[in-house]
Amino acid sequence: MNRKLLTPYGLKFNPFSAQIPVEALWNSPVVGQFCWRVEQQLGEGGFALITGVSGSGKSATLRLLQSRLVSQRELTLGVLTRPQAALADFYRELGDLFGVPLRPHNRRASAKALRERWLQHLGTALVRPVLLVDEAQEMHAAVLAELRLLTSAELDSRSILTVVLAGDDRLCGRLETPELVPLASRIRTRLRTASLPPADLLTCLQHLLEAAGNARLMTAALQQTLCEHAAGNLRLLMNMANELFVTACSQNMETLDEKLYL
Repeated sequence: MNRKLLTPYGLKFNPFSAQIPVEALWNSPVVGQFCWRVEQQLGEGGFALITGVSGSGKSATLRLLQSRLVSQRELTLGVLTRPQAALADFYRELGDLFGVPLRPHNRRASAKALRERWLQHLGTALVRPVLLVDEAQEMHAAVLAELRLLTSAELDSRSILTVVLAGDDRLCGRLETPELVPLASRIRTRLRTASLPPADLLTCLQHLLEAAGNARLMTAALQQTLCEHAAGNLRLLMNMANELFVTACSQNMETLDEKLYL
């Protein structure tokens, strides 16, 4: 949104946008506990999993986790940007993320080079390298299986990488297939994002308004109405609020109220 539209409302950013600064995201107790558990897992590696319906906060959770991890010393963190890639492009991106020149046509040499880099990291640090994957339901089964094998060392008694997968409910179904059950059995930390009660949605909305710089942008009645009609979905709540905000800007309204919603 144009910065000029935010200034009259005393806003530092649009609280209903997907581009909310990570420090302004609402960190629920459940999400905070999950991030803490992943941090404790860094010393041993392995897989963590975030699943849930679309718009329930999976990507926001990954952003919060990422912000906590980047502050840790001696931690190498990579974020996979093309989960839908086939094996060759998957290796290319891993090579870029972890600074390893690879030859994707030679999977054996590429896997060896990556594992050597991760083992080298383990020799100088107390935590495993970390790979974050959003929209993991789009990953090919062969890529997921390859990732499982890449992380395993010493006859599967040691994990040399921490992997956090986030995806919608299709990912849960895929992990139940015979070819991916071995990966599913290695998931040590799980978070299931679900529909939130109106009270939690209201807490999130109020947090965002305050973080953006104008806790009174919306009347209390409008906040309650939006939370009751959002079907427990954070994204739907933000989309409805943003639509009202854009309308208020076009009409030069100082405060968003229930009349605007009706």
